[in-house]
Amino acid sequence: MKLDLEGKGAIVTGGSLGIGRAIALELAREGANVAVNYRRHDDEAKAVVAEIEEMGRKALAVKADVSSYADAEAMVAKVRETFGRYDILVCNAGITWDGVIWKMTEEQWDAVINVNLKGYFNYNKTAALHFKDQKYGKIVNISSINGMRGKFAQANYAASKGGEIAMTKSLAKELGKFNVNVNAVAPGMVLTEMMEKIAPEFKDAALAETVVGRFATPEDVAHLVCFLCSDRSWHITGEVIKIDGGQYI
Repeated sequence: MKLDLEGKGAIVTGGSLGIGRAIALELAREGANVAVNYRRHDDEAKAVVAEIEEMGRKALAVKADVSSYADAEAMVAKVRETFGRYDILVCNAGITWDGVIWKMTEEQWDAVINVNLKGYFNYNKTAALHFKDQKYGKIVNISSINGMRGKFAQANYAASKGGEIAMTKSLAKELGKFNVNVNAVAPGMVLTEMMEKIAPEFKDAALAETVVGRFATPEDVAHLVCFLCSDRSWHITGEVIKIDGGQYI
C-alpha cells in the first residue's frame, strides 16, 4: 500500500537512532522531506540525512534540546524555510533513568519529565500553532505500553508516557476542527540500541509477555506511524494504538 506523502514536510524528534531513525527513513520512502532532531549523535544524524537525500528527498539534521521551547520554535522555522511547508510531526525523543521511587532523585524525575513530557509539549505546541492556521496536519506521539500499565522502577518514565497519552487525547479534541489528527503509538519492547542496555532477565520476562514470541523492530513501528501520518488515517484521531505483539494483554 503506497502512502501519498509526496512533498510534505516532516519533523521527527530523536531521529538519529532506533525507532526515530526508522520513522524518518520510512517517511522519506513515502515521499516526505524530513528533518531529524537529535541531541548527541552527530554522525548518526548526518547518516540519516544522507540516506534521505539519496532517495531524492530534502533532509535536515537539527541539533536541539527538546526540552527547550526556543529550540523547538527555531527548528520549525528552519523546516518551513528549507522545505517550504510543515505538515507532519512525530515526537519520539525520550530517555529513561530508572529507580524505585524511594531511591529516585529529584534529578532523575526532572530529567525524564523534561525530555519525555515537556519536550512533547514544546513540539506539539509549535506544530499546533502552524497546523491549525493551515487547516491541516498530522501529529503522532510515540508513547509506551508502560504509560498505560505502569512499570516497576519506572515511575518517572511511566508518568511521562502516561502524560503524553493524556496530552494526545486533549489535543485531538482541540485540533480536530482544524483538520489536524493527533494520535499516539504505544510500543512494547522494541529491538533498539536502548534495549541492549537492559538486563537479560528483564528481556526474557518481556518476551514471555508477548503472544507472538518476538519483539518489534523499529520498522514495525515506523510502518504504523507512517500510516497515521497519511491521509488514509483521516478519520482516526485521539487514539492510542499499541504495537507490542500482545505484550500488554
